[in-house]
Amino acid sequence: MKAGMIGLGAMGAGMARNLASAGYLTAVYNRTAATAQSLAEGLGVTAYATPQALAAEVDIVLICVSADQDVLDVVNAIATTVKPGSIVVDMSTVSSETARKAAAILAEKQAAFLDAPVSGGVEGANKGTLAMMIGGDAGVLEKVRPVLMAMASRITHMGPTGAGQNTKAVNQIMAAGINQAVTEALAFGQAQGLPMEKVIEVISGGAAGNWFLEHRGPTMTRGTFSPGFKLALHHKDLKICQAMAGQIGASTTLVDKTLADYQQLMAAGFGDEDISALYRLKNKV
Repeated sequence: MKAGMIGLGAMGAGMARNLASAGYLTAVYNRTAATAQSLAEGLGVTAYATPQALAAEVDIVLICVSADQDVLDVVNAIATTVKPGSIVVDMSTVSSETARKAAAILAEKQAAFLDAPVSGGVEGANKGTLAMMIGGDAGVLEKVRPVLMAMASRITHMGPTGAGQNTKAVNQIMAAGINQAVTEALAFGQAQGLPMEKVIEVISGGAAGNWFLEHRGPTMTRGTFSPGFKLALHHKDLKICQAMAGQIGASTTLVDKTLADYQQLMAAGFGDEDISALYRLKNKV
């Protein structure tokens, strides 16, 4: 199966490299053409000038872009050339409503659609160890599973179209809570004058241990916030979660607090830093 990747940002580029290593990738497209051309030359694949041109040449179209309207723009574009029987897999983080709209557009062209948001950050994208939560037809998933396995170490079918995005919303809310807890706790520890490397080491081995503490704790306590997951993107995702929660009457206390904190950091120019930049607000020393 020939696969094409649309969207070559921090996540998409890593996923594209893993697809190429597995022998599936034949085509790439990026809104910034130079980015696509450079990656294509390094991987020995073709960079296309438009999503439409890419979709006409592949069996599987993989999408990784930033926002709901971006996904719909791409889907509307490729719907003009996509081949019947093709499969489109969207790995962006968007609303479940957008996923259902995309699926309906492609169904008219006899093309299948899976919403397949991922978790694991830039590290996971580069290493091919992402967790992927899938909404859509289970049979379609099985057809593309070998391709997805080049990018993800955990692939779980969650239900019908939109279920993948709903699951990702759960993930993003939980990530906000973990960020709040870890940054606040470590700022408290630092204010106590504790040796933070030892604090992180011992707590990581206990009941409060988690990935974020282990991987971001050492950097945030040194004042380093290189992005693994950009704060502004998590802000965008949490706005989606807030809207979804409003539709079903679910609590948004944690989401609202994190959005307000992120907004403050973005206004101060820290939106492109890692979400661990929340430590800037917690650390008063």
